[in-house]
Amino acid sequence: MNVHPKRELFRRRDQPNIYRMFLWVVLILGGAWIIRSVNSGDIKPLFQAPPTPTRFAESYALEGDAQFTAGKLEDSITAYREAAEVDPNNAKLLADLARIQIYSSAMLVKDEDIKTRLEEGLASAEQAIALAPDNSSTRAVYAFALDWNANPTLIDQREVQRLLTKAENEAVRSLQLDNTNTLALAFYAEILVDQQKWTQAEQTIQQALDRDSSLMDVHRVHAYVLESLGEYTLAIEAYDRAIAIAPNLTFLHRRVGANYRRLAFDSPNEIVQTELYEKSLEYFAQAAQINEQLGIQDPAPYLSIARTYSQMGQFFIAIRNVQKTIEFEPDNAVLYGELGVLYHKNRNYETGILALGCAVRGCTAEESCPARGDCGLNDVPAEVKGLPLSASTIYYYDIYASELAALSTPKKSYCPEALDVANEIEASEFVSDPNIAADMVVVRTICSFAPETESTPTTEPTMPSEGTPTAQP
Repeated sequence: MNVHPKRELFRRRDQPNIYRMFLWVVLILGGAWIIRSVNSGDIKPLFQAPPTPTRFAESYALEGDAQFTAGKLEDSITAYREAAEVDPNNAKLLADLARIQIYSSAMLVKDEDIKTRLEEGLASAEQAIALAPDNSSTRAVYAFALDWNANPTLIDQREVQRLLTKAENEAVRSLQLDNTNTLALAFYAEILVDQQKWTQAEQTIQQALDRDSSLMDVHRVHAYVLESLGEYTLAIEAYDRAIAIAPNLTFLHRRVGANYRRLAFDSPNEIVQTELYEKSLEYFAQAAQINEQLGIQDPAPYLSIARTYSQMGQFFIAIRNVQKTIEFEPDNAVLYGELGVLYHKNRNYETGILALGCAVRGCTAEESCPARGDCGLNDVPAEVKGLPLSASTIYYYDIYASELAALSTPKKSYCPEALDVANEIEASEFVSDPNIAADMVVVRTICSFAPETESTPTTEPTMPSEGTPTAQP
């Protein structure tokens, strides 16, 4: 009987290979370990971008110092904030941040923006004090922040005095911790000026100058002391020394311009007065040019230029410069208030009402264009929020009420709005000013003869078609 040797019935089956099974177990366990390691981050996936090296806080601080020197204070603040995030327990970083934040408030226009920035600087200084309560430098910057926050146009007089007293105590404490601290001396002198202790302020800033005349802050405060004494020519020289150290800080240029403008105002000689006004405009123009080179859209230099031209009686070019500021900040009610005042001085009362209305009551985006004399190619319509009544806005309220009453006619009465504004002024502390009180009497007298009909101004504003905004004298 023939049986084929390869029949399935009689073939021997293969035996399991123990080595192969062991290999599979190892591979499975190894794969599980790799997956777990990738998920936990112990093993990085292939072709992943290499990690970005973490910057040291000192690197950010150096960048912040460079930006401050360049005049880019907002970028400097950003760099120092990043430095503080990397090293949150470094009191010096927070103190340096506070100093820059306080100085940057001098480049702002709106009261609310200034107040917010000053409070931010004070908060940074307080954090520095919490970390290093016995450090002379942090105490000095804290005193500086307290002093600038004691701004009488932003807070009431009682709070001003409280902050000034605290600032003086902090400055004294700083000098007790280190009597060679030049910045502490300079900031102490500034506080003494604000407390009207002029003789002591002179002596203190002279000590600071004798110790270290290489610091911008020392020359700035020296100029401030001289300003307070009416020594405007000497103040200009001191500010120039500060500018030589920090040439891109535009608020220093603006202070020089303001001092030249004050000298011009006081000069009885018309030729000398014109020369002084031109010097004032030169410094404001330098500030505007620096901002343009740095790509900073700061309305403050143009606003200073406008005020100088207004003081010279050249209202048209002053108006054009304020219109330039509105290109930068089309929703800034302060700029509409300044524009309204200039329209009033230029006897363009109809447009003045529109601009002052935006400043006092606010206006829609569509209303903002007529209020600024119509929107040009670089203008953007913007909703404007009205300004609350304060020491810095009372002038806008006063002129607005006066113009509304003066332009009221039997066919078009603005008296309801004029009387509303008058009521606000008379209910405030500012009615104690005899000039403002007299203006409100005139408003009530005019409106007492007006018919009690309510309407809104509809007069179309007219603007000159020639001239361009310029920062040049």
